[in-house]
Amino acid sequence: MGKTPTYLTAAGAEKLRSELDELTSARRAELARRLRAAIQMGDLSENADYITAKEEQAFVEGRILELEEMLRSAVIITEHAEGQEVIIGATVTIVADGSAPEQYKLVGPAEADPANGRISHESPIGRALLGKRKGDTAIASTPAGQLTFEIVSIA
Repeated sequence: MGKTPTYLTAAGAEKLRSELDELTSARRAELARRLRAAIQMGDLSENADYITAKEEQAFVEGRILELEEMLRSAVIITEHAEGQEVIIGATVTIVADGSAPEQYKLVGPAEADPANGRISHESPIGRALLGKRKGDTAIASTPAGQLTFEIVSIA
């Protein structure tokens, strides 16, 4: 069974690489320093600094593994030229149930930020948009109920 790809824009991949570099260099070194200092204080069973540093170290190492896996399985989304159909990387303007137009960029889950108009292609709205064309009506089943919207433009 193959691994699920991580869809990223070039900027998103660079951001993850920067985070990985920061964690594997400066953050690891800082935690190692804190652990050495805590160990030198003696009794580790009651040393809050040691316990906190070990917990942070576990979190950092877990995040490093997560980032490495995302970057290893990354599929870079090319910027989408104005097109006929909604694909990952497209910017889509929709009008939902007579509301004001809203614009979303379809990205992979690792870069999703709905508050800033970046939605995952795996989200209910993202799934409803994929493959649609300008003028199509789509229906998304969201936690708040069914949402019907029209695709106004695709860029």
